[in-house]
Amino acid sequence: MRSIGEMARDGGLGVSALRFYDRAGVLVPAWVDPVSGYRWYEAAQLEEARLLARLRRAGMPLADIRLVLAAWSGADMDLVRGLLQAHLRRLELGLSDARSEFSALRALLDRRETHPMNSLHTATPARLSVPAPALAAALDAVRFAAGTDAELPMLGGVLFDVEGAGLHLVATDRYRMAVAQAPTTGHDGPRTQVVVPLPLADAMRALLTGEEPVQLELDGDRVTMETGDRQTAGRSLGHEFPDYRRLVDLPAGRRAHIDTAAFRQALESGPVRLSETREQDGEPHDLSVLRVAENGSVIVCDDNDDDQANVAVNREFLLDALAAGARDELILELGAPTAPLAIRRPDDEDAFSLLMPVRSEN
Repeated sequence: MRSIGEMARDGGLGVSALRFYDRAGVLVPAWVDPVSGYRWYEAAQLEEARLLARLRRAGMPLADIRLVLAAWSGADMDLVRGLLQAHLRRLELGLSDARSEFSALRALLDRRETHPMNSLHTATPARLSVPAPALAAALDAVRFAAGTDAELPMLGGVLFDVEGAGLHLVATDRYRMAVAQAPTTGHDGPRTQVVVPLPLADAMRALLTGEEPVQLELDGDRVTMETGDRQTAGRSLGHEFPDYRRLVDLPAGRRAHIDTAAFRQALESGPVRLSETREQDGEPHDLSVLRVAENGSVIVCDDNDDDQANVAVNREFLLDALAAGARDELILELGAPTAPLAIRRPDDEDAFSLLMPVRSEN
């Protein structure tokens, strides 16, 4: 028998993915310890795990994977070949369409680079004072949403957006976005934006332990923060950050006040569904499906609830957003199933998170 850790190591699937596929009934362990719940697998299941990992990397839908594994175990190789061929045809058609669209996009990009719009970045140095607790709270509110994808380096930091007396901090990894604000004094120049890399942002946060104001200086591509006799500094990321103001301009949804602790417990103990998409690490994720009831409460829907107004989100991301909200009570705003879910603070509308909805599979 193989432990779940050994199976993950040798089969090419993470431990969380193996638990996920167990719940989905796709790759069920041979034995589960009735006391500890620990999963054990037969040696023969290693081949199925490796096959499953390859199929998921190839983007095959979970419904088809179930059929492939069933046919594989039953030695129905004709069915396996037919399913693989059908999926390959779908991929080829999709790639052909994508190539056409990308050709058009490259032409648009070439024209855009030939006639660029004015950048929001400015070479004018900006020096401002920010209350340490406010800057610490703003960093805590957005840090969880920063990206780690090497292909998108512009998302691997926190945007510092200074305009007038306000400092907005923004982070996004495409699947979620967090925005927070801190008051400033001393800045009366043009709007200034810099993307602070995560190591520097973390170094800043480590120094924000007092109550006194800190001094921020944004000078070209160099960012400096001083607090008392301590200082941290570094270069900003040399990339443009997406225009977050366009991304947060959403149609109003239905709002529901939640008790954060009670809602967290409902999420952690409630039903989950399967994601059809593979986010970030290439593995599927647990989804929570939500709906606002007639009495204004938020329901974590069970598997049989297929209301068209339901919104499915990555449960781990939602739990992170609740923690970053840092309030005993928060506001969830749910719009259409294809619209982002917003998590807001009742006392601070300028600090909020957005989670992109995810397709679920029952």
